[in-house]
Amino acid sequence: MGLFAVVFSGFGLALLAPWIVPRTGRATGWILGLLPAAITGYLATLVGPVAAGETLQVGVSWVPGLNVDMAFYVDGLSLFFALLIAGIGTLIFVYAGGYLKGHHHLGRFFSYLSMFMAAMIGLVLADNLFTFYIFFELTSFASFVLIGFNHDEAPSRRAAWQALLVTKAGGLALLVGFLLMEQVTGTLQISALLTMGDALRDSAYYVPILLLVLAGAFTKSAQFPFYFWLPNAMEAPTPVSAYLHSATMVKAGIYVLARFHPVLSGTTLWVVLVGGIGAATMLLSAWLALQYTDMKSILAYTTIMALGLLTMLLGVGTEAAVTACLVFVLVHAFYKAALFMVAGAVDHELHVRDITKLRGLKSKMPITAAAAGIAALSMAGIPPLFGFVGKELIYAAALHFGPAVAAVTVVSVLANVALVASAGLLAVRPFWGSLNEVTKKAHRPAAGLWFGPAVLAVFSLGLGLAPWVLDAAVLGPSVGAVLGASVSPHLALWHGLNLELGLSALTLAGGVATYFGWNAMYTSAPGRAFERWLGTGLDNGYDHVVNGLMAFGAWQTRLLQNGRLRNYLSTILVTFLVLVASAAVHTGALQWSPSVAGIAVQEWILGGLVVGGAAATIFFRSRLAMVISLGVSGFSIALLYLAYSAPDLAMTQFLIETLTVILFVLVLATMPLVREQLSPGTAVRDGAIAIGVGGTVTALVLAVLHVPFSNPMGEYYSQNSYVEAEGQNIVNTILVDFRALDTLGEITVLLIAGMGIYAMLGLGRALTPEELGGAATDAPAEPDAVASASSEPAEEVS
Repeated sequence: MGLFAVVFSGFGLALLAPWIVPRTGRATGWILGLLPAAITGYLATLVGPVAAGETLQVGVSWVPGLNVDMAFYVDGLSLFFALLIAGIGTLIFVYAGGYLKGHHHLGRFFSYLSMFMAAMIGLVLADNLFTFYIFFELTSFASFVLIGFNHDEAPSRRAAWQALLVTKAGGLALLVGFLLMEQVTGTLQISALLTMGDALRDSAYYVPILLLVLAGAFTKSAQFPFYFWLPNAMEAPTPVSAYLHSATMVKAGIYVLARFHPVLSGTTLWVVLVGGIGAATMLLSAWLALQYTDMKSILAYTTIMALGLLTMLLGVGTEAAVTACLVFVLVHAFYKAALFMVAGAVDHELHVRDITKLRGLKSKMPITAAAAGIAALSMAGIPPLFGFVGKELIYAAALHFGPAVAAVTVVSVLANVALVASAGLLAVRPFWGSLNEVTKKAHRPAAGLWFGPAVLAVFSLGLGLAPWVLDAAVLGPSVGAVLGASVSPHLALWHGLNLELGLSALTLAGGVATYFGWNAMYTSAPGRAFERWLGTGLDNGYDHVVNGLMAFGAWQTRLLQNGRLRNYLSTILVTFLVLVASAAVHTGALQWSPSVAGIAVQEWILGGLVVGGAAATIFFRSRLAMVISLGVSGFSIALLYLAYSAPDLAMTQFLIETLTVILFVLVLATMPLVREQLSPGTAVRDGAIAIGVGGTVTALVLAVLHVPFSNPMGEYYSQNSYVEAEGQNIVNTILVDFRALDTLGEITVLLIAGMGIYAMLGLGRALTPEELGGAATDAPAEPDAVASASSEPAEEVS
């Protein structure tokens, strides 16, 4: 299995899943889970070479004209995340098969899930900025269909749209940031770009690049103030929540920060923005989690807390902080995926997730309770669990961050105190105590529902007891990739009696106290206000923004799409005038030296006819006279072409003018009589627009005549028309051979226009005012208002 198979096999499974699922019965999750398991196994074979300093690059040219390659790159960081995605994905596939057993859209669900896994793996392995962006957006689309899987429920639809809009807005910002990166570095290859940090930081575009990339990362990883979409995404089935919010979707934003850390970090702005926003997100969301009783809501806000913590550590950017960040990525993935699956198992058996209604489930669900307990202990940072190792590293990084030791340490301790209390709410209240009327109905879930949590609990315990197994194999290469330097981190469960251990003890004591005081805090007025402002309030703010955009769109449509052709033309021409004229003046393009020398008498006459024919139209009251006057102008232009030895253009112009005059006469004969009285203001406005556009175009044409003429394409065509196209008429060979597709497009346009003309001529009757746009008839005093449906020729137009 090569890298292309690693990435694209998931898309293949997405296509086949609806066919496979009906044929696998109860074993669906186990069978489909073989693919992510195989991917995990293959990636595991790359651990040794990557740890030894090797990198793996593969790619094929995709859009060579834009230097876009379908290229993939494996280093310590990409391998770390790919292993996490595929490994957790294996357990999620097994869990989903049990959780959604018998669902009538199970095949569709696994199709979406496979597509999402493939998009995430493609994202972390991508070695081209455009390829990276495509997979980044694919994760947004896949999460949209997964979150909205229960599409017949309004909350699911709203949550899916909200997640899509927020993350897509950030994705567009990320794309612009990538384009600016390419402008500065001259490359789209990520592995090459990572060596150009000084060039990016010294560039005048550094600040906009940083802001745009952070916008993409912050929206995806639910940083303040964008985190409101993630709790709403809990409307998705629990397997989706467990996967998206432990190892994949939200970690994509963290991966963006880590991937581009070598080239964007190292400045005060990076530390302030990334570290500051991460710290604020961590602290606020950790305490917001305590304002909810739904197990998935608590898990959602603690996920945001973890994402804020990871962001803060990447903002700090020291070796100790980056090491703590990547260790906590693993810690969080293990306990969060396990606890989400535990919450889903409880909900699957009881259809209840409210912790105030759950008691004593350990006697009914012993394996699930044990897995929940171990995962919660790791979440709380209790030794000898892996979470304790991670928390010690976090405090060590905080205590050694010189610029803001006190601030980072205090924020970290306060956030972790709330995390300890949340762990107690998730693992103690539902499973301990005596059974009540709700929990008496519970029974032991199927193996697919407890297998994943049990495996992750074992990993949390095993890596806590022997964390050093990650040192050289995984942690060294991944931390080194983020820092752009060679590092040799060392993990240990016990570092002796030190300040970090004291902070851990203080955190545990504070968390236990908060847990026992949770009832009073949860029901208090300050707690409710806190949730109302920073929980519900931000979600409502999103609604206000969306409603405002919809209202603006409706107003804009009423203003621009009002059914009046005069207004459409005015808008187009004024826009042209503002953009083109202002650009021409700004660049100094409107410069020429007037000269009339060499103009023959017949050319003066034809030029006069062109101008006179166009100008005469404003004095006629008859439509037919207007058409004839414009025809004089058009035929005079054709004669000018002929005078300048361009018979092909002259012939084309003659045909177009003839066809235009005939069509106008035929169509106008069926049009109703229109009487309109233009106000002096409207007449002045229209005249000013006409003079401005005409003058601008004339000035541009005269300016072009004084630009030094170079005709490399003409020389190319003259040299190759006979040799390559075997044609003696250069114009014909250009149209038929060199520009064959362009000519085919023009013929297609003419064909469509002819069909439209035939349809109009086939009407055989006058159009009613309603058919012409009834909205205009409501205001006959306005321009273009239809006053009569008579088919008589319109001879009174002013």
